[in-house]
Amino acid sequence: MLKAESGSGNMKRTSQKKSAKKTTGANPLWGGHYARGPAATMMGINASIDVDRRLYAEDIAISKAHAAMLAKTGIINQKDARAIQQGLDRVLREIKSGKFTFSRALEDIHMNIETRLTELIGETAGRLHTARSRNEVTTDLRLWLRTVIGRVDDDLRALQTALLTQAARHAGTLMPGFTHLQPAQPVTLGHHLLAYVEMLGRDRARFEDCRARLNESPLGAGALAGTSFPIDRAMTAKALGFERVMVNSIDAVSSRDFALEFLAAAAICGLHLSRLAEEIVIWSSPAFGFVTLSESFTTGSSIMPQKRNPDAAELVRAKTGRLLGAFNMLFVVMKGLALAYGKDMQEDKAPVFDAADTLQLSLKAMTGMIGDMKVNKPALDKALAEGFITATDLADFLVRKLDMPFRQAHNVTGRIVRLAEQKKCPLAKLSLKDMQRIEPRITKDVFTILDPRRAAESRTSFGGTAPALVKKAVKEAKKRYL
Repeated sequence: MLKAESGSGNMKRTSQKKSAKKTTGANPLWGGHYARGPAATMMGINASIDVDRRLYAEDIAISKAHAAMLAKTGIINQKDARAIQQGLDRVLREIKSGKFTFSRALEDIHMNIETRLTELIGETAGRLHTARSRNEVTTDLRLWLRTVIGRVDDDLRALQTALLTQAARHAGTLMPGFTHLQPAQPVTLGHHLLAYVEMLGRDRARFEDCRARLNESPLGAGALAGTSFPIDRAMTAKALGFERVMVNSIDAVSSRDFALEFLAAAAICGLHLSRLAEEIVIWSSPAFGFVTLSESFTTGSSIMPQKRNPDAAELVRAKTGRLLGAFNMLFVVMKGLALAYGKDMQEDKAPVFDAADTLQLSLKAMTGMIGDMKVNKPALDKALAEGFITATDLADFLVRKLDMPFRQAHNVTGRIVRLAEQKKCPLAKLSLKDMQRIEPRITKDVFTILDPRRAAESRTSFGGTAPALVKKAVKEAKKRYL
């Protein structure tokens, strides 16, 4: 575990304790102009280390790239560059091993690392900040997001795999398709699940687009105006794997639209997960009974021993609110800021980190639920017998067989449905004579289209629910997404 200092004592290294004590006077990294240190409350509101310490690897990678560039351009000598590189490697080992103590008095991850580097190699560490500003810590967040988007894509692919496996298994399993949560037309469960595969495919494309746009380097922009040192921004960008260098120094340090775009993509993805979660909640309820969730992703009741609650699905549904809240939070922070940098922007990391963690957890939970979900075919068959689900097929039959305008066919079908309601029977159980009282030209052929399976099989237009099309769509989706 990484450790954070909670007060002025309990620090592992005497030298680091001295560094923290210095901050009770003027801050060692920016306090030359100050005779006194900040108030305790100011230190509390100003510190971000509890949030941004997870950027330690990115901050060290950036510092190493910057030091190498400074040496190659002759801004610092090779000896100092080697000392800085070796010192940063040691700091990285200390953090990874849990031996590094983070200090809130040192504000953020950059100052914590630089202070420890100074303890290790002395004043040479101060050369690292040449031609660099703390405002460029936005580079850390871009690197971190670049990695996280790759992990999110892996999680999305895993969920698509689970959905496609179920879709292939149930390409011919009939269920009621709903509009307004009312029985509408027969579809296959595989077709229904493929709808979410496509939604998640668009989510993956959004994250890919976001990654492409954020993959440019702010490093070298300085506080806002660039630097007078002869730096090579292209060198550091290449070393850090960026596709390009940001072309405007003010934009480089003050833009956070890359983070907003990630949060927007996360919120949209969360919306898709929430809709699927809602259906799982509905389908797993005894009133529907379409599916059964495993014990791995349900919980019992503290008072009702018979309960199996779809808590994982409910929590995925709820966590979408956190994703949208993260976007709203950063949007509100940024909306009124004049160029260039404002300390408000320090609040960019908390919502991004929370959203990334929340999304990845939700994706894994949903993948688990879908993967071991059991389908109750008898319950689906029972539901197909309700709601006059082949009424549209009857209207289409009247159009084809009797050359009836669809609006007229719709009216005739509605009257036949009303008769079935009065007789409390499905359409297929009405007698031919009953139907002919409403439309005399109806023949016994009508019964061939009132069967839900035949109705589903007839939907052969591109993207339709016919089982043969669903099987083909599963194969094509696997090629596109997996």
